[in-house]
Amino acid sequence: MDEIRKSTRDGAWAALFLAPQVIGLIVFSIGPIIAAIVLSLFQWDAIGTPLFIGFQNFVDIFSGGSDFWIALKNTLYYSVLTIPVAIILALVLAVLLNNVKGKMIYRTIYFMPQVTSSVAVCMIWLWMYNGDFGLINQLLSYVGIKGPQWLTDTRWVMPAIAILSIWWGLGYNMTIFLAGLQGIPRSYYEAATIDGANAMQQFRHITLPLISPTTFFLTIMAVISSFQVFDQAYIMTGGGPAKASTTLVYLVWNTAFQEFYMGRASAIALMLFVMILIVTLIQFKFSDRWVNYEI
Repeated sequence: MDEIRKSTRDGAWAALFLAPQVIGLIVFSIGPIIAAIVLSLFQWDAIGTPLFIGFQNFVDIFSGGSDFWIALKNTLYYSVLTIPVAIILALVLAVLLNNVKGKMIYRTIYFMPQVTSSVAVCMIWLWMYNGDFGLINQLLSYVGIKGPQWLTDTRWVMPAIAILSIWWGLGYNMTIFLAGLQGIPRSYYEAATIDGANAMQQFRHITLPLISPTTFFLTIMAVISSFQVFDQAYIMTGGGPAKASTTLVYLVWNTAFQEFYMGRASAIALMLFVMILIVTLIQFKFSDRWVNYEI
């Protein structure tokens, strides 16, 4: 009987401590997903009575009734620009800082942009990208290069946003890579040195395989983050010029809160969710071919 009381008491305490997390999950995650699924089947302007229209919102999306395909192309372009460069730069930087003195100081300096407000970061880069007096074009002029109109030229606006995003997330990716590098036993490198392996061979056959779980994690996070880019487009360009920086999340916001097509915005959000889910599952499917979890 005492054991039953103890088990009941322990279960009650467990439920009490888990309740805030479960409530938060239901209210802020599961609830909105269910609401989006339901709302995607309606036409609603956020004021009047919702009108059930079935799958018409999805038909409009795929038939060109919205800017979905433009936003998808821009988002994929942004992802291609940012993900490989961000991962490679962070890895190179982490390798360079792994064995230097004062790595904690460098790590703090590089990580500082990550904890800076997105509005502040974007406003600073707005000034830097200014085509007439911005810092970047001023520096380019010193070497005889006429800088472009970064944020008003359709050819350069997405690369400009990508450069900002790479810089912004570099410290986070580098910190995670550093943690992975420090988990590799030094004995592996010592044995490789005795066998005559040079630095490049050690990097290729020891470092890369043993940090593959870290690389996989950062790749997953980078893909998800790239599909959800919003702040840069909203603050710096407003989706322009000529919708060249309209991303999927920006399109959801614009459709919902500027055009007041709540149902269509929910449908676009669901399509974004499905795409991220599919890409993530594909990455997990092929991870066994290159991710090594054994040390």
